[in-house]
Amino acid sequence: MSTFTTRPEITGTHGVAAATHWLAAQTAMGVLERGGNAFDAAVAGGFVLQVVEPHLNGAGGEVPILFWSEKDRRMQSVCGQGAAPAEASAAAFRRLGLEQVPGIGLLPATVPGAFGAWLTMLRDHGTWSLADVLAPAIGYARDGYPLIPRAVQAIVAVQALFREHWTSSAEVWLPDGQVPQPGALFCQPRLAATYERLVRTAESDGGGTRTGTIDAALRCWYQGFVAREIDNYYRTAQVRDTTGERHAGLLRYDDMAQWQPTIEPPLTVDFGRYTLAKCGFWSQGPAFLEQIGMLRHAGLEQHAPHTAGFVHRIAEAAKLAMADRLAWYGSAPGASREAQMALLSDDYLRQRWMAVGDRASQQLQPGSPLGQAPRLPDLDVVARTLRTADTRFGIGEPTFAALPPVAEWAEREVFVGDTCHIDVIDRHGNMVAATPSGGWLSSSPVIPALGFAVNTRLQMTWLDDGLPNTVTPGVPPCTTLSPSLALRDGEPYMVFGTPGGDQQDQWSPAFFLRHAVHGMNLQEAIDAPAWHVDHFPASFWPRTTTLNRLTVESRFSPEVLDALRAQGHDVKVGEPWSESRLSACTREHDAQGRLLLRAAANPRGMQGYAVGR
Repeated sequence: MSTFTTRPEITGTHGVAAATHWLAAQTAMGVLERGGNAFDAAVAGGFVLQVVEPHLNGAGGEVPILFWSEKDRRMQSVCGQGAAPAEASAAAFRRLGLEQVPGIGLLPATVPGAFGAWLTMLRDHGTWSLADVLAPAIGYARDGYPLIPRAVQAIVAVQALFREHWTSSAEVWLPDGQVPQPGALFCQPRLAATYERLVRTAESDGGGTRTGTIDAALRCWYQGFVAREIDNYYRTAQVRDTTGERHAGLLRYDDMAQWQPTIEPPLTVDFGRYTLAKCGFWSQGPAFLEQIGMLRHAGLEQHAPHTAGFVHRIAEAAKLAMADRLAWYGSAPGASREAQMALLSDDYLRQRWMAVGDRASQQLQPGSPLGQAPRLPDLDVVARTLRTADTRFGIGEPTFAALPPVAEWAEREVFVGDTCHIDVIDRHGNMVAATPSGGWLSSSPVIPALGFAVNTRLQMTWLDDGLPNTVTPGVPPCTTLSPSLALRDGEPYMVFGTPGGDQQDQWSPAFFLRHAVHGMNLQEAIDAPAWHVDHFPASFWPRTTTLNRLTVESRFSPEVLDALRAQGHDVKVGEPWSESRLSACTREHDAQGRLLLRAAANPRGMQGYAVGR
């Protein structure tokens, strides 16, 4: 086991926080220092992430949340993934001559659920006021924050789109017509004004109470001026998207007014001393649980984390779980709840593991829970779509250009991916893990009156009729976003997660197994060489399918790479610190019964940090 870490594992007793941006982690810790609890801290940090990581999420995005309430002694899942608009049916997209939901623009929008999810958790479990939790985000948007190079790369990548077509975005992200400088203070005054107006309105209409003000803010967002401005823009604007044509949006006031987040018990699977909890089949979280259930039978204790045996076993389990995701996950009428729950049974997972051999799988192999035959979407649609698509200005994921900018997306001199994550544990033992995303600056045009863009999550649905994830009015798409929570010996132990789209529930299981099976501390498990497989249709437009590609960090030894190739893996060697974006926090009691807290964060990209005391 390696003892090398890029930074120490943080240890404290008062509170810990870890996030993909240091300002969000420190904001959360500041809330804990001033008497707030983990729910207050996570919400304040989450709103800061919308400002300081605008290339990865925004006010018009979504967020799934897992939390442990020490008062209630239970864990809960909050679905902050908004639903498809009432006008968004498969037939409606086909009438536009489309076989896929576009990756950018107005057509792929769902109800922006992040605001509702954050505030619902704050109202029910927090202690701070609306104004106090929004104050840090408003301050950064109004007064400025250092714009990280990655955000500038995102602006560079799409500046032509902004200048030629999305002029409302150009006004925000190209001030005075110029690309901002990395590290310079950057302001978002329109976003600050939107949140300031929302706070004033909610305080006026909230009856003078904390919860009344939060409820008034929710009404203001989903039934007030925010919803009206979104409706007006999506109804009247015609903007360029990945079809190469201009389209209006489908999102309407009534879609906003009728939506609210759902709160439910998470799904769980046991692994030795641990119980792993994930969001439901509206997320890809069950793919994590499937892998953990299969790997109970893999003898991983005999394979060190830096060996081919460890990588091969986890990679092959991921292939099977992600094939099941394609065939069975989603909330549309074509989904079978009985089949979905059968995917998590030990009998099914044991049978799935028996399909894993010493050779890398070359085929996409969904299973047959309860004997039901899997049904897959028409994957040939990708080739047909790309024949007429316009990829000059980006694809479905957050996209970034090298500096200086590149000429064409087709040259593949760009790279994609990532979102945001935050974990918090307070001195009382409350725990929160959240993975906010959507509404990033290159997803759709800024709504001029609000200063933010709306998500494009509907691109993750299919237009084939009768699938579990067929685009369906009023139904949320199956999202890649996937925070994690773990119990140990029946007690709440860890919150963790990572950005990364389809890689989230590949990097997270490997991290957990390095920690739980091989005893690495949090920072060691995060820093260890990582990998991911591509063996399924991508979740983001244009949804291309790659099989048996294993991308690994170059810190693996040549002997390990040769062994993986000998097992049949198509090995692609990436940069030494290019895979995984994990952060994590744990709680446990020492021999004297005192609460002991730990935290760690990803060093890759020199952006994520853990703090605590």
